[in-house]
Amino acid sequence: MVSTPAYDPPAAPPSDAAPAATARHTGTIIAGCLAVCLAQIGLVLPAAINGEMQRTLHTSGAELTWISDAFLVPAAVLALTFGVVGDRYGRKKLVVAAALLAAVGYLVSATSDTPAQLITGQAISGIGAAALFPASLTMITAITTTPAARARGLASWTTALSLGAFLAPLLSGGIVEHAPFQWAFGVTGVLAVITAVAAWLLATESSAPEGRSLDWPGQITIAVAMLALLYGIIQGPSDGWGSAPIVASFVTFAVFIAAFVVVENRSAAPMLRLALFRIPAFAASAAMAVIGMLGFLGGAYDLSIRLGVIQHQGPFQAAIPVMIIQACTPFIWPLLVRLLHRIGPGPMLVTGFLVMAAGQLWLRALPIHETALPPMLGPLILNGVGFGLVVAAITAAAVNVVPQNLTGMAAATTSLVRDLGQTLGPAVVGAVALGMAASQLTGSLANAGLTPKEHGIASAVLHEGGPLALHTADLGPLSAKLAPYTTDALAHGYNNGLILTAAACVTAAVIAAVFVGFRRGGTAPAEAEGSAA
Repeated sequence: MVSTPAYDPPAAPPSDAAPAATARHTGTIIAGCLAVCLAQIGLVLPAAINGEMQRTLHTSGAELTWISDAFLVPAAVLALTFGVVGDRYGRKKLVVAAALLAAVGYLVSATSDTPAQLITGQAISGIGAAALFPASLTMITAITTTPAARARGLASWTTALSLGAFLAPLLSGGIVEHAPFQWAFGVTGVLAVITAVAAWLLATESSAPEGRSLDWPGQITIAVAMLALLYGIIQGPSDGWGSAPIVASFVTFAVFIAAFVVVENRSAAPMLRLALFRIPAFAASAAMAVIGMLGFLGGAYDLSIRLGVIQHQGPFQAAIPVMIIQACTPFIWPLLVRLLHRIGPGPMLVTGFLVMAAGQLWLRALPIHETALPPMLGPLILNGVGFGLVVAAITAAAVNVVPQNLTGMAAATTSLVRDLGQTLGPAVVGAVALGMAASQLTGSLANAGLTPKEHGIASAVLHEGGPLALHTADLGPLSAKLAPYTTDALAHGYNNGLILTAAACVTAAVIAAVFVGFRRGGTAPAEAEGSAA
């Protein structure tokens, strides 16, 4: 690796310039926090209204998964490229443009009356979020060059991310309680425009173009690989795991991920320096982000299906548990700052992942017909506290072990693997849960005492739309006969989904314990590229 001079923090400004410098510093942090808050609102927005969207648009299980993942796929696929764009052309300009693009996507979603249009709008908004996540983080890390400032900046960014996830179900659930679900997307589009204006007025521009260029071969290979993987996982239950399209999608993933590695190793200016993965803490943070975020968002998706689809709870009632999870991080913000600065990410990661796993197993133990909020408070708080610890610590573990001039690349990589894990969460949980539910229902229908005509109708709905469609379909008196069987089958499937997500969190905790460890260490950024070699 070609060495570069050590990074020297800028000299302290003259005393008369200090107030202006402080204002620019504060404005940049505010703009970065608004940007990541908007991106996270879009990511969580469908959670509280999955049931309403399913009933209004009559979506299949796969279509319902795609509505969430259409936003997440671009965020995972394009994060690295937008990391390069921000480094070359400026993070402030990228945040402004990305927020405006997200607003366009929300306009498309707000006018949708078919699953296809809603998925399209979600994809456009997801492209904007793909830029907002890494650019907002790098904007903040570029101006926080001391350990204490870096800890405050990262904790603020993490808190804003969780605040967005807290506001999303409040926004969507509250609006949809009194208006069509499309209004939730329209209001979020207005917030996107406000974010763009705030970033333009408040943020300080920063960039690090040295050695950074758009890597189209790398972008194309990673995009094809990720899309193929997600298509295979999402469509597998409905198309059949042994069907030609599904097998071809997994083969395509293997071929193109190998091609991505070859391309990046040969590129003079790769969008991802694979040598960064030789740093144990960086490689471990990437693995933990994929596995751990699969566990967290897979569990959150499982919870949203339990509340909105299986239990038929109203949008606002279904939003309250999601809000409780996300409200925990703002409450523990002072603790996050102190922990990041004084003990470092290792203990936070191990504790956070294990706490999330305990919360998900506790939620699984609750009866499927339990709709009261008090019995759910324990698992909800555990998931929220664990999420706050994990997100702050993963970010710190990644960006603080690379040189300052590569924090854009590290931030983009962190966004990619985190978003990949979050994208895989609903996809994997949906595939496992729906597959198990469909298998159980196939046997249950034969023993449900249905007439041949009723059995034919139920089997046709199950074949065309899957277990969720059969559970929510209006089939007259037949729906009442089927309700115990569909509820039991879906509970079986999604309870097993929680076992899967808890296992993912435990796996991430083991990785953190082995590769990051429990040594004390703060959040001082690396200053020389040689320290990362």
